[in-house]
Amino acid sequence: LFLPPTLTPIDTPTSSHTNTPIMFTVRAKIKKPKNVEPNEYEEGVAHHLFDIQTHSTSAELRSELKPLQMIAAKEVTFHGDKKAVVIFVPMPQLKDYRRIHHLLVEDLEKKVGHHVIIVGQRRILPKETKKNMVKRQKRPHSRTLTAVHEALLEDVSYPAEIIDRRIRVRLDGSKAQRVT
Repeated sequence: LFLPPTLTPIDTPTSSHTNTPIMFTVRAKIKKPKNVEPNEYEEGVAHHLFDIQTHSTSAELRSELKPLQMIAAKEVTFHGDKKAVVIFVPMPQLKDYRRIHHLLVEDLEKKVGHHVIIVGQRRILPKETKKNMVKRQKRPHSRTLTAVHEALLEDVSYPAEIIDRRIRVRLDGSKAQRVT
């Protein structure tokens, strides 16, 4: 039994409806590779997810959230002083997260105090070159850099749909993208 130095087996918090320690049920919300430990921030977000799952007034949200997990959570800063929480979820579960997106994001924003964005964890495969040429399957389009970036943009703006994208190339070579 691994416990942080501040918790002893006597004062380990337990779930109200079962006698199992909360730490283990919260850790079930985080899906990490074998030897990788989640950081404190990820455990905090997972704890908020678990709280919503157990104490939500919406029965639909509770039942839909039970099998869902997250891979990682990061806090990002934008426009200088504003913050947002980005939650990375497994790709097979992204559709299930989108089903309860509005309710979940609303509850998480109340608990965290920042904007919450849910994105799928996608993989970018490198281009095949002469140096890394190995007999393997052709790289699918969904694993290219451009396709992953476009899908990430779709995830960030999820409830809204992207209708138009304009790329403006300035004289100095820099690009500015406008999405509506």
